[in-house]
Amino acid sequence: MANTSTAHLPASKDLWVFVLGDFVIFGSYFVIFMISRRQERDLFIESQRHLSLNIGVVNTLVLLASSWFVARAVQLARSGEFGRARKLTIGAGLCGVVFMLVKAIEWSSKIAQGHTFPSNNFFMYYYMLTGVHLFHVAIGLVFLGVVYAELRKRTPLALVETGATYWHMVDLLWVVIFALLYVMR
Repeated sequence: MANTSTAHLPASKDLWVFVLGDFVIFGSYFVIFMISRRQERDLFIESQRHLSLNIGVVNTLVLLASSWFVARAVQLARSGEFGRARKLTIGAGLCGVVFMLVKAIEWSSKIAQGHTFPSNNFFMYYYMLTGVHLFHVAIGLVFLGVVYAELRKRTPLALVETGATYWHMVDLLWVVIFALLYVMR
């Protein structure tokens, strides 16, 4: 029996252009961060000690769980199980909200300790990278809301896949940010 399913690139081509563009922009941020880190190695290592690896790990696990929820939701939607897909989309969105709350708590803690944007170059990059990423998470939550609405309508999967692709991009960016800010010594 021949396989009637065809492989396709999930999401719209326009979103892939956006995703690749975002990767180029973030990649530039990461290279600039690494150059600055090399120039001020001791300052960056000392400043990094003020971050909680545990908080970074929690946020990473939260976003990885959200990616699993989204990927599973797309699979279920493809098989026509829209109700279950909606529940998993809600789970992904809740993970995004938890991520934002944990980041807000972390920022509040850093600010209370006197580690603000102008404190030094490490904290400038910390707030810039995590802030731009946080903005992407907020946009991703809007995307997940659209995905949820599309799943309610049981419409074609293009928007569901587009929202999922954007969400996975946000999660992948966080993994790199986590490694650069919290792990790399």
